[in-house]
Order: sequence, then C-alpha cells, then structure tokens
Amino acid sequence: MLNLLRKILPNANERELKRCYRIADHIEELETDISPLTDEQLREKTEEFKKRFADGETLDDLLPEAFAVVREAAKRVLEMRHFYVQLVGGIVLHNGDIAEMKTGEGKTLVSTLPAYLNALSGEGVHVVTVNDYLARRDKEWMGQVFQFLGLTVGLNLPDLSSEEKREAYQADITFGTNNEFGFDYLRDNMVLYPEQIAQRKLSFALIDEVDSILIDEARTPLIISGQANKATDLYYAADKVVSRLKEEEDYTVDIKTKSVTLTEKGADKVETFLGVENLFDAKNITVNHHIQQALKAHVIMKRDYDYVVNEDGVVIVDDFTGRLMQGRRYSDGLHQAIEAKEGLQVQRESMTLATVTLQNYFRLYDKRAGMTGTAKTEEEEFRKIYGMDVVQIPTNKEMQRKDHSDVIYKSEKGKHQSVVDEIVKRHATGQPLLVGTVSIEKSEQISKLLKKRGIPHQVLNAKNHAKEAEIISQAGQRGSVTIATNMAGRGTDIVLGEGVDELGGLHVMGTERHESRRIDNQLRGRAGRQGDPGSSQFYLSFEDDLLRRFIPESFQTRIMNMKIDEDTPIEGPGITPAIANAQKRVEGNNFDARRWVLQYDDVLNQQREIIYGQRRQVLTGDLAELREIVLGMGKGLTQHTVDAHLSDDDLPEEWDMESLADYLRNNLFNEDEELNVDELEGLEKGELVTEIYEQFEEAFKAREELLGPERMEDFSKVVMLRTVDRKWMDHIDAMDQLREGIHLRAYGQNDPLREYQFEGHEMFQELVHEIQEEVVHYVMKAEFEEDEEIEREEVATQQTTSGGGSPSSEAEAPKKEPIRKSDKVGRNEPCPCGSGKKYKHCCGKAVKTG
Repeated sequence: MLNLLRKILPNANERELKRCYRIADHIEELETDISPLTDEQLREKTEEFKKRFADGETLDDLLPEAFAVVREAAKRVLEMRHFYVQLVGGIVLHNGDIAEMKTGEGKTLVSTLPAYLNALSGEGVHVVTVNDYLARRDKEWMGQVFQFLGLTVGLNLPDLSSEEKREAYQADITFGTNNEFGFDYLRDNMVLYPEQIAQRKLSFALIDEVDSILIDEARTPLIISGQANKATDLYYAADKVVSRLKEEEDYTVDIKTKSVTLTEKGADKVETFLGVENLFDAKNITVNHHIQQALKAHVIMKRDYDYVVNEDGVVIVDDFTGRLMQGRRYSDGLHQAIEAKEGLQVQRESMTLATVTLQNYFRLYDKRAGMTGTAKTEEEEFRKIYGMDVVQIPTNKEMQRKDHSDVIYKSEKGKHQSVVDEIVKRHATGQPLLVGTVSIEKSEQISKLLKKRGIPHQVLNAKNHAKEAEIISQAGQRGSVTIATNMAGRGTDIVLGEGVDELGGLHVMGTERHESRRIDNQLRGRAGRQGDPGSSQFYLSFEDDLLRRFIPESFQTRIMNMKIDEDTPIEGPGITPAIANAQKRVEGNNFDARRWVLQYDDVLNQQREIIYGQRRQVLTGDLAELREIVLGMGKGLTQHTVDAHLSDDDLPEEWDMESLADYLRNNLFNEDEELNVDELEGLEKGELVTEIYEQFEEAFKAREELLGPERMEDFSKVVMLRTVDRKWMDHIDAMDQLREGIHLRAYGQNDPLREYQFEGHEMFQELVHEIQEEVVHYVMKAEFEEDEEIEREEVATQQTTSGGGSPSSEAEAPKKEPIRKSDKVGRNEPCPCGSGKKYKHCCGKAVKTG
C-alpha cells in the first residue's frame, strides 16, 4: 500500500521540479526573441533589467528573460549553451536552495544564471569556492559572460592590499574562497576608519561544493589571533608604584562595585614615579589602565581567597566551589597584574582577536544557495541550520555508470592484494582507473604495492590545487592510474580520452568506506559524467576503521571465525545493510556534534552581532550619533551604579549616599562641582537615577563645549573603539575558557548548554557594564595638550590566523600629522598666569580645548 501511495503521490523533490519546469519552459520560449539580438542589444538588456528592478519589478519577475539573456551570452562568448536541466538548476539556486547535480553536469555554467540575475539588484553577489585556484579559474572563465553583459567582476584573494580588496568587493560579482570571505568579515570589524571597510552588505552567497564548505568545514572556526599591545615591563612598573601607595591618602576603595580610584595625591605620586606629565592625558590611557589593574590586583584580589600561587603560577579559585580553575586566566590584564604583584614572570599571551564559524558567517547573508553533486544525505542538516532545501536535478543524459556491489575481506592485507590484482588486470586493457583512499598513509601503501608490480601511476594527496586539477583532468586518459585521497580535485571534470568509451569508461575503486556516504558518493560520481560509460566498486575489510568501530562485535566475531583465505571475498545476507547502518550512525553522530558546536557558538554569535553592530555605528557615526551612544552609556552606568550602592532591602535613610557620590565624581563627572549632591537628598531610587542622569547630561554638554565638536567626535571614537576592541578580545577568551570546562557541569546533573547560556549572558552583561564604565570615565576625564592630534591605534598586533586561513593583514590607517608639543605645566602646579589657582582649574581648561 505504501509503495502504491509513493507512486501516486509526488514527493517534495518532484513537486519542486515541476514548478521549476514551468519557468524553464518559459525561458526556452524566449530564446527565439533573444537570439536575433545584436551583441550591443544583448548588453543593453542589463541596463533595462536594472531600471525595471528599480521601478518595482522583482528579480522573480525578471528571471525568465534574464536567464534567456545569459544563455545567449554564454553561447556567444563561451560557445556553451545551457541545457534545459541547467536552467532548472539555476532556478533552484535563485530560490536560495541547494541544487544537487551529478559530476560533469556543468554546475559552474549553471552558476552564471542566478549570479547575473541577483547582481542586477546592485547589492553584490559572492561566488564562493573551496580554493584559490577554482576562484581564479571561474572568475576568468565565467567572468567573460558577465563582462560581456556589462557587469563588473572581482577576485578576492588572500594577498591583496586593502585597496584591492575594496575594489574586488565593489564589483557586481566577486569570486573568492569561503575562508577569505569570512576573514574579511572579521577584519572589517577590527578596522579603525570607515574607509578601511572592504565588504559591502552581505546579500547573496552562491556556494560551490556547498556540502564541503557548510558541512565538512563547519566545525572549524575562523580565528584571527595576535599579541596584545601590552609590554610586560609596564606591569612591573605599575606594580612597583602601586605597592607604595596608601589607602585613603592615595586611593579610595568602593567595595560594592569592587573598584579602586586614585586620589589627586595618588595620581601625583604615580606621575612622578613613572615620569608621566599627566596621567589623565588622552595619550596615557594605556598607562592609566595598567595602574588601575595593578590597584585592583593589590587591593581587591586576595591571595588564597580569589587565587592561589603554586607551581603552575597564579591559579584562580572558583567563588562557588572553592576549587582551583586550572588553565583559567583573569582578563583585561588583571592576571598579569597579579603575576607582577606576586613576583612571578608576567605571561605575554597570544590572544584570539576575532572568531566566527563558517556556519554563522554564511547565515549573515540575506540569501545563500549552493551547488554540489552530493547533498541529499545531509538534507536535514541543511534545512535545520541554513533553511535550505536540497533539490535533485535530473541528468542531461541518462546515467550509464554501473555501480557494483561492495567486495569485503577479512583482513586489510587481503583487501589491498585484491585491489592491486584488479588494477593490474584492468590496466592491461588500457582502462583508466581512479583509486580512492581515506588517508595519505593508505594511498602510499597502495602506491608501494603498485610500484612492486611495475604499474605507472599518479598519487594525489598534496594541497597543491593547481597540480591537483592538472592530475585529475588527465585521470580519464587511456592507461592512467590515479590514486586520490578523499577525492581531492573536486571542481575539475575527468574527461575521457580517445577510445576509452570502448574500454568501459573510467573505473572507480574505493579502498575503504568513508564515515559519510556523501564522501563515497563524491568518489563514485567521478565516473559516468554526461552519459559517459563508467563503473565503480568499493573494497572493504573487517580491519577498516569504520567496520571495527561501528559493526556489532558479535557480527565481527562470526566473520573472523569463518575459515576462508585473506584474499577471498566474503558474501552473505546482512553485510551490506550493516555497513550502511554503520555509516548512518556515524553521520548522525557527526550532525549532533556540529549542531552542538553551533548551539554553543550561537551564544557568542548573538553577542558578536551586538558588539560589531555598535562598533560599526561608532565607526561611521557623526557627532550627534556618538553623543547619543555616550549618553546612553551614561544612562546605563547611572542605573547600574545606583543599583550597586543602594540596596532595595535597606531603608532610604540607611543608604550610603557618600559612597555613591564618590563613585559618581570619580567616573561620571569631569569636575567635582558638576555633581550637586544636595539635589539627590530625599529622592526615591527611580528619581535618583533620573536626577543623576540629568546632571550627567549637563556635565557632558559642558565637556562638549570645552573640547569643541570636532575634537569631541574624534576622541569619543578613539575611546570607544579602543575600549570595545580590548574588552571584546578579553571576553572571547573568557567565553572560550568557560566553554572548555562547562561539560563538567553535567556531573552535577546540570545541562551544560543551559549553564553556558546563563553564565555567558551574565558575562556579557558585565562586559557591557565595563565598556560603559571605561568609555564614560575617559570621555569625561581625559585631558589634552594644546594642538594634540588624537591617534587611533589597534589594541593588538594581528599576527596569525587559524582555521585554515591566511595571515591577517595589518589595517592601513590614514597618515596623521605628528603631535605638536607645547610648553608643559603640571595640572596641579600653580597656574603661570598668577591667579593663584591650580593650572587645571585655570588656564589648563583653555589648553584642553586645543
């Protein structure tokens, strides 16, 4: 009954194909109208489409005619005409789904259809390939069609300068690798000037070999790492001066907010010791930060309570459990400050500056689509994670390949002997052979055996993409024997040589089953392209990793007890289904692992989008926007400060208003007299927040007038970018450490993911507070020399990238004029004008205006 229903009711794939066929039929009908057009008339169609799109037509409306135009252009430029099924594949891609097309069905040509159509919107199309060789090849090959039709084409490679990168991204269609697109996204969120941003809006990603990029590489994050610009000698110097300071006289402590603030006298001592003219100068933000961390290390952090010192150095003590947290480090330079305090060697750490998984990077695009020969087995994952369906496109010509049943042996030695015997036998006829292995080691074993038998062959297991493509392209020639690891060379067709058809075409031999059926299908799919003859067969042994790990032990024991020779194949019911079930089990495990990675990364990804969004707003914002950001931070900080100092459990008369006022003067207000404490008396908590914020807003306006609009804008950007970058860098590290140890929570019957989500949220709230506190403090407190230029500088030196990428390029900052020095007067010295006031309260105010 079930089989009968399947015959009567079309499945989802068939329904989607029928819908696409109706559109493809329309494209076919338009060919008679498009073919007579001259080259110039054909090119003019692009501008016509753009105008129609601007006037309100959708890309769906334009699709039939646009596809017909591309088909005609390819016919004239490449002498290649899209087959009917290629039109269908192009429609599937435009819909934001995955077109599964057999090897040799012309996926590269198919990509020209949706790439051209979506480029008409003017938002840019990214064509994503698995390596630089394919990106360059496709840009030069298919780019001819786009350029013929009046579109611009860019190539995004790792060794380009920032200027060349921006030019590549400005093109209508940009070719590049998945890693390079992802790294550029990260680098764009680390630049110091808007003109350094390379990428435009992430609109449409058209991904070749989509299963390789979104499945196989999904678990490896893209990481830009580097060294924080923190010289270790500054930690020692800060520690030395702080150890001489005295509480109340040189600094005050706010236990409620765990903050320490220098008094004026303390600031003088620090300046004298370090040889710094003014600790609060804008250019001394880094020095000031080190002093603050050294103070916190000495005053707030207690040995044998917050941390212990043992043979591993400074080890954090868990607040809740009292256990030592091996491998964990305090962030933002605090751990180094404690190391200096305890007389240990200060560790200069390599830090993660920015990171993103390919899963989350590609989910940033408004639309993504993909092509591959093998995706159906992973359809559930594509649908759940990326919202993409897999549509299997029929072949242009009927498939001629013969897929033989697996041959299974007791031992690996017997299997290899049979593989070599089969190669020798078929090679004698001249039939080309492609031998697939699962590792470099196994490919070399087969190679040695073939050398002993005198069989000439090519071994393909290197990462030289250009050589890879050349070897694969020759693998279909008469008499060729090619050994390839995990079917390297995807993206290049194996074309059969002369006379090979009569020999049975290319024969593919798999020497082991892969954990994923999809990888096996990729190997098998190299034979039988475009209706060519071909054949395939897999050779297995019960010593293979897959069978040893996932075939039931009782089944293996029964096989091993069979009295047959090593090189005699084993036959029997249940063997092939058992192997298929083993592969399905492994695929399920791998899917769960990738989903687990994504669920954890989603926590950081939500935070990343907030931070990068605010950073971009700061980078591109004008004075009015920056003003709103700083005021918003002041508002958040006001609420947090009142909540920290005034408990709801206490009566208003028990509130520590003096402690609250001290904190406000030290962090939210530039001058002591800007805070009117009398206005705060007798107010309820909500009214207090409102009154403090209104006073802060007035103080901020005074600060604006003092510095002038241009300087206020420049300085606000410098402070916010530097603070966000440093704090975010430390937060990534802290989240990574949290994630490393979170699985231990399972022993306490807690869900590690929920714990990670909860604690990650708490840490992010703390990050937001720290950013607010530091930005407001420096914007309100920092002082300037006359005519001092405000420099933007990276908080860390980018050194390396990992996760399969290339070295990160340094940001190119616009050149600035050197700072012009003026005669200096200490801020607490008598003003030279003779007024009797301190310099900072007299003419020093005028100097700040620049």
